[in-house]
Amino acid sequence: MKRFNLKLASVGLGLMLGLGSCNNYLNVEPIDRLTGNNYYKSAEDVEANFAFIYSRFFDKINESWVMGAIGEARSGEIFISPLANNENSRKVIEVMGQNDLNQAISNPLFDWYNIDLITNWKTYYEVIQNTNILIQKLEEGIPGVSDSEKNRYIAEAKFMRNFTYFWMCRLYGDVVYYTQPYEAAALPREAMVSVINKCIEDLMPQKDLMPWSLNDPSLRGARPAKGAIIALLMHMNMWNSGFDHTNKQKYYEATIALGKELLASNQHKLIAPFTDQNWAIVTKGRSEESLFEFYKSINYGDNVNPLTPFWDHFLRWPYKFPRFTNQISHCYYLPSYMMRLFPEDVADKRREMWFEDIYSGNGNFVLRKYGTNVYASGNEDKNPDNSFLIFRYADAILLYAEACAETGSNDDEAIRAVNLIRTRAEATPYTGSGGAELKDFIFMERSRELFGESHHYFDLIRTRRILNPTWTMSPLSLDQFNRGGWTWPIDREALRYNPNMRLNDYWTTIGR
Repeated sequence: MKRFNLKLASVGLGLMLGLGSCNNYLNVEPIDRLTGNNYYKSAEDVEANFAFIYSRFFDKINESWVMGAIGEARSGEIFISPLANNENSRKVIEVMGQNDLNQAISNPLFDWYNIDLITNWKTYYEVIQNTNILIQKLEEGIPGVSDSEKNRYIAEAKFMRNFTYFWMCRLYGDVVYYTQPYEAAALPREAMVSVINKCIEDLMPQKDLMPWSLNDPSLRGARPAKGAIIALLMHMNMWNSGFDHTNKQKYYEATIALGKELLASNQHKLIAPFTDQNWAIVTKGRSEESLFEFYKSINYGDNVNPLTPFWDHFLRWPYKFPRFTNQISHCYYLPSYMMRLFPEDVADKRREMWFEDIYSGNGNFVLRKYGTNVYASGNEDKNPDNSFLIFRYADAILLYAEACAETGSNDDEAIRAVNLIRTRAEATPYTGSGGAELKDFIFMERSRELFGESHHYFDLIRTRRILNPTWTMSPLSLDQFNRGGWTWPIDREALRYNPNMRLNDYWTTIGR
């Protein structure tokens, strides 16, 4: 099968933020100077630009253990295994678990992890700038691009623009928002809820312009189709429901309508039966469960940094090579947390299939969920060959279930939806009541099903369970939450060319 090529050495389209005057704050210029209509001459040029856009976004999440740092570690349940390789440097994970991000960023002992790079949003704005330019050129018309292709490309570009804004909002809160190809003004940060509402408004009309599937099956999940747009819209609505309480019912109803459309389409499915072989298909990527992912394969020489994958820290030999330096997993999850997620007396095949020594509390702990795609031979210090899952069908089903439960009038449908996930996992079906019990169960089911997929901490934030020590080892007080203790610091470089820019106050005052 033909693979969408993310390598652009031959394309020469590397775009970068200008570093001149204030007018260059949000400007991007192709280094080969082939701008505007001099560059966009064919559909091949559009494809090359998309390749660059996806490549740049992945470059950003390939800088460090980003997926674990932003979506998992800060809830405080991860600990370093005694005698783990580079044990002292890995202590940064426990520091993040105490929400001490300033130490995680500034302590030289932790430089190996490059946590400071998470605070720099420059690359995200490169992605946004490229989508803005591409959308304008598509709207103007590009030779050889039909009207139907133009509509699909615009929908795809708007997906990536709004996905990037959503990603940034979950990290930094308020962000600078713009949709013009070349923005001369030094814009201030805009309220997060407002930005996401604009993203929803921008993306919603594109949903029906995008097909459910692309012509090339090798692009499933690696390029967004209609299911990816629906998943992003569901996530954005559910995120805003946690911060815009006056309108939360509107967000729930929008999520329910989107979820119904996705489920009724029959275009995606939960891969079953639940076996190692079938689960390997999911983690490898481009499966019928995939909605959007960053597809990576050793067969194409993809350069994934050793520390980047979440699962790197929870695998030992024979799931990670070489044997000599990987006798134990680098990290483990607190046994009490794992017992709460996967009680021994409740049937759940995920407990046996995704873990080894699940309650061990030491380096024997293995997260086999990501350990099925191991190399056939060799003894290199590399991780299993998996894609970076962003949205998958199970995630969308559980968001739908959550929205149904939150309305207070759709408990039966919420139970039906959550039991779709449990049935696939050969787990005991939920038979409890509605209301708070059901809402809590759905939250826990997301924690189980999406374990390690960088959703857990964000779920804690948007449901405000981050305020309750029942749900996290690292709770925030209401005052800390309201002052942005859930956000990330923003690199001071963002102040350099924008007099209207401000940083996140919580972190500039060291969290006090």
